[in-house]
Amino acid sequence: MRVYFDNAATTPLCEEAIETMTTLMRAYHGNPSSIHACGRKVRSSIEQARKNIANLIGASIGEIFFTSGGTEANNMALNCSVRDLGVTRIITSPIEHHCILHCTDKLEDQGVEVVLVNIDKQGHFDYDHLESLLVDKRKKTLVSLMHANNEIGTVSDMQRISQLCELYEAYYHSDTVQTIGHFPIDVSKTKISFLSGGAHKFHGPKGVGFVYINGDNMVKPMIFGGGQERNMRAGTENVYGIAGMSKALELACGEMEERRKHINDIRSYLKNSLSENFEDIQFNGDADGAFLYTVLSVSFPPSDKSDMLLLNLDIHGISCSGGSACSSGAEAGSHVQKALESDPKRKNIRFSFSHFNTKAEVDYLMEKLATIIPAHVERV
Repeated sequence: MRVYFDNAATTPLCEEAIETMTTLMRAYHGNPSSIHACGRKVRSSIEQARKNIANLIGASIGEIFFTSGGTEANNMALNCSVRDLGVTRIITSPIEHHCILHCTDKLEDQGVEVVLVNIDKQGHFDYDHLESLLVDKRKKTLVSLMHANNEIGTVSDMQRISQLCELYEAYYHSDTVQTIGHFPIDVSKTKISFLSGGAHKFHGPKGVGFVYINGDNMVKPMIFGGGQERNMRAGTENVYGIAGMSKALELACGEMEERRKHINDIRSYLKNSLSENFEDIQFNGDADGAFLYTVLSVSFPPSDKSDMLLLNLDIHGISCSGGSACSSGAEAGSHVQKALESDPKRKNIRFSFSHFNTKAEVDYLMEKLATIIPAHVERV
């Protein structure tokens, strides 16, 4: 038996997206930049996908640009803000995805001021501190704060951040890679300058994503060449990936409440099972308040077997992670847990879910954990 509890790293590709992609692969082979009939048909599929994604997040068609994924989208937002919008200060947090933190490191080397907003033990942003940083309007500022943390699942208040940025005339970028397709997001109601999405987080294909760029922001391309993406991103488009992403997001948004209820049930079932059956179990982030319902970050107590917990779970056929998949091979440990000042002796495991998961899989996980972790709760 193989149980997949690592959906925050990537989700299984849904059958509807596969069907959409393979149908397009078989029927259309033209270059979307070609003006003949074969090219126009492929171009039409791209523009239909753009229209669909724009409608799903309340954007205009001209505000959606396709990328290779969330990392490129985030890099594009930060770099173009500095280069084209006059941004000289970026306010971010110590628990952002590495694609944000590494990008701001490089921008800081180039003279951009980078300021970190305070966070609490659950990973919530300190909005009073954010406002105090925004009061000084001498520098053009971009606020880059993720919607939900990919490791611990704590969710930020996009509306509050948006209002603060508007009040103090700052640009607002949000890494929404973990929340697009899982939470309702409407950029026509929440003013935001840049927003990013990656298809493989909502059962679409890997290697494709998009960036929303508010029409008021006149930025230039990061990749130069042809005139693709209305001169914003050169290179022949990932036609099949774009079509698959559009279909996957359409399904994710259309079935959002149904999926959310199911996933919440799975998450709660695991959370309660762990609390009832093991001693000294802790949960990272805001596990009961503003949380990403697809993620449960669990802190296991120190033991002689805790260091090998991930490996042992994998041996038993259970896929999960210690944190972000993008840094799973790093030896330095999680920068998120470090920022939260977590006990380094404890073992943190991220279980993340999709609507394909079942309670039977949770039961299997609990059965195998019982053979690995010695500290069971004694029943009276």
